Amino acid sequence: MNSLELVLFGAGRIGQIHGANAAAHPRAKLRWVVDPNLEAATALAKKFGAKATTSPEEALADKGNTAAIIASSTNTHVELLTASSKAGLAIFCEKPIDNSLERVDLALAELSKSKVPFFIAFNRRFDPSFAALRGAVKNGDLGQVETVIITSRDPSPPPIAYVKVSGGLFRDMMIHDLDMARWLLPEEPVQVFAQGSALVDPAIGQAGDVDTAVVSMKTKSGVLCQISNSRRAVYGYDQRIEVHGAKGMLQAGNLTPTSVVHAGAAGVVSDKPLHFFLERYQKAYQAEMEHFVTAILDKKPLSTGAEDGRRALVLAEAAMKSLEKNAPVTL
Repeated sequence: MNSLELVLFGAGRIGQIHGANAAAHPRAKLRWVVDPNLEAATALAKKFGAKATTSPEEALADKGNTAAIIASSTNTHVELLTASSKAGLAIFCEKPIDNSLERVDLALAELSKSKVPFFIAFNRRFDPSFAALRGAVKNGDLGQVETVIITSRDPSPPPIAYVKVSGGLFRDMMIHDLDMARWLLPEEPVQVFAQGSALVDPAIGQAGDVDTAVVSMKTKSGVLCQISNSRRAVYGYDQRIEVHGAKGMLQAGNLTPTSVVHAGAAGVVSDKPLHFFLERYQKAYQAEMEHFVTAILDKKPLSTGAEDGRRALVLAEAAMKSLEKNAPVTL
């Protein structure tokens, strides 16, 4: 196999990112763009010389396909990954696999039968700064890890229509941070305690969700992790990690448009963090596509798989249960 021949499901914002990165890869080709909105599918397909359709069956009938990118709405993931796996395609899937753990388990059972390569796109693992931090942790630079602190704040809340179908803050937003926690901690969390409020937009609370949350987790040996999320940060997209251990501390901070700092009589001023995830994680999106294409073509292991997707959702569900009960949940 000299080139990965791809079907892209989803022509929305994240589909456009993955489609562009796949099309730009010298060892990949976009063959199909599938979206319920034919106009959107056609517009994206034209950019990359692909075919457009509203029918997954039509695209999957093409025997020239070798892989699929699932970047459609979350509620379609299980059906599309099942159909793609039955077609024998390697799969690149946006997070989460599904908002229902039961449906995720059905998907994992199908993937186990088909044995196709499966990659869950937790893009933050591919951010250069976060990856370097994790490498230092794994190298033992901190000695015994004692605490992990993860901060993730959006510049503004999403539309309420999105909130109502998102699965909630823990499944939609914090799931990235829950995966990062698993990635950085020396062992799996065994206890989860969540607190949350609707402080940013009352409509989010009326929809049954929270927009501000703090989750604390503990591993069997007592290592602690704290995750802080907010749907509002007036200064930009706030993405920071701190890991503290016996030998010191590692930090990965926000990215800014420039590193210029103006120090004057009125104070010290620098640029605000990059505004949103598309800018902040541009390199991470490119790196994860590079990893997927290279791993499939060169028959190398994929770094994240279906079990990573499942375990992050288990933690999100535990956080939701903890919030409801106002008590820690033991896993």
